[in-house]
Amino acid sequence: MLKNGTKILLTLSLSVAAAVSAFGGGSLADIANGAHRSEEHKARNGARHPVETLQFFGIEADMKVVEIHPGNKAWYTEVLAPYLQEKGTYVAMGHPRDSQNEHIQNGHEVFDKKLASNPIYSKVRTAEIRNAKAEGIEPGSADMVLTFRNVHNFITHDRNPDGMFKMFHDLLKPGGILGVVQHRDSAETVTGPLGERGYLTEDVVVALAEKAGFKLVAKSEINANPKDTKDHPYGVWTLPPTLYHEGENADPAKWIAIGESDRMTLKFIKSGKGS
Repeated sequence: MLKNGTKILLTLSLSVAAAVSAFGGGSLADIANGAHRSEEHKARNGARHPVETLQFFGIEADMKVVEIHPGNKAWYTEVLAPYLQEKGTYVAMGHPRDSQNEHIQNGHEVFDKKLASNPIYSKVRTAEIRNAKAEGIEPGSADMVLTFRNVHNFITHDRNPDGMFKMFHDLLKPGGILGVVQHRDSAETVTGPLGERGYLTEDVVVALAEKAGFKLVAKSEINANPKDTKDHPYGVWTLPPTLYHEGENADPAKWIAIGESDRMTLKFIKSGKGS
């Protein structure tokens, strides 16, 4: 007969295994609308189109996928980690954990709590970006690299967008895919320092990728929003979900009616075998 402690450990192991395999073989649509996601996060599916976006990029359940700066709310992690847990690998790649920046430290703490909140995240791997170099992941090992609404930060924060895109290229296998979703500017609304408002033109993003050795193979209007005039007082952060504005005359209803930002959705490939 098993001792009580052994019974408890066995029960916990079976519970974790059941949770980890809950979405094994499940569709992206099932996962995107799963009970593990908050109603607030699921409500944003209509603006972010995770299922259609990932299908456009060509994701498969047996891939090794690296998401760049997933954010402490782990919005796409909630979809990618369960989808890849059984046959593939999901790697969340972000700032160094030894950073002395309080904002970065807080972000890691929130993200770690997210991963610990549900066994379906137990297979998530993490890696770090230090000076536009990858740490904790083998070069040439990824099938897909994804970055959502981050490219402006490579320009304004990292200040080394060329290095970031080269890192993406180095991470991928020949024929590997880079998927980019980014707030999209128009030539008519470009103002101020590049990326300061969160918006970038498609030409800027494509040029960065091509300089690193990528080839643009497809673009999609999945995440387009024609209501976004891109001339807001606080750039993309004026719109949902941030809704940043100051003063007594702020009118959140106006920005909510516009919705989230207009976004480009670009698929690149690393030239080589399989391309």
